[in-house]
Amino acid sequence: MTKVLVATDKPFAKAAVDGIRNIVEGAGFELALLEKYTDVNDFYKAVEDADALIVRSDKVTKEVVDAAKKLKIVVRAGAGYDNLDLEACTSKNIVAMNTPGQNSNAVAELAIGMMIYMARTSFTPATGTELKGKKLGIHAYGNVGRLVANIAKGMGMEIYAFDPFVKKEQMEKEGVKVCETIEELYSTCNYVSLHIPATEQTKNSINYALLSKMPKGGCLINTARKEVIDEADMLKLLTDREDFKYATDIAASNQEELNKFVPRVFATPKKMGAQTSEANINAGLAAANQIVDFIKNGVTKFKVN
Repeated sequence: MTKVLVATDKPFAKAAVDGIRNIVEGAGFELALLEKYTDVNDFYKAVEDADALIVRSDKVTKEVVDAAKKLKIVVRAGAGYDNLDLEACTSKNIVAMNTPGQNSNAVAELAIGMMIYMARTSFTPATGTELKGKKLGIHAYGNVGRLVANIAKGMGMEIYAFDPFVKKEQMEKEGVKVCETIEELYSTCNYVSLHIPATEQTKNSINYALLSKMPKGGCLINTARKEVIDEADMLKLLTDREDFKYATDIAASNQEELNKFVPRVFATPKKMGAQTSEANINAGLAAANQIVDFIKNGVTKFKVN
């Protein structure tokens, strides 16, 4: 019998687990759970006889892949998949997938919430500013970026975007002003909402040279990955520019140093963009459905390796 392992250091909500079980067992497969594990060796042992694997932010390393003798597919329940060792998966002919779009609304709402928080001086009595009439730049106009733009338009913000992978006509049709370069986006906008993945090309790409182009009072919102930020450059920029603000849902490696600039800096200790009950359920169910569709029908629509 095909065995599907759900390995989650931070477990899915009960409703998500129940839904995953219904999908997996309804397909005639076996479901196994490994939750709140503290020893990675427990992960190695649990995955030994699994045919399919669902994880959240758990790291599927080469060691995990080597321990998995029967594994055919691993699905990361979420959009980002930098916790999967794609090279190791490919070397063992394991299909790696993500579940794009399932947590997009949760992340988009958080990005907007962070903008409001920073605009209103961290919810202190000090005089803040309004978002209405301000220019918002969307750096990567994918699922999350599009939702951020839609919410912000409803608040009266002026929307700009840069994404060389999305057709200009599509963005313009949705009421977005298209920037031809990243530099144009950052130099134009009061707020920039960052949604790029962490790749070899994007890591440390959000640097001093780029961020220093933002107008006075500029604010960067990062609900993407901390690796895309040049953290040393961020520290230098916050030191050099007393007007610049930065909010993120994942603490930097040098967060203690950055915290010297609170309230111009805000960071959550752990990544929380997808932490809503709705996103938790949606991503889990999508992962289970994708596994069933792959095992039974060979569908690889969301393959990332």
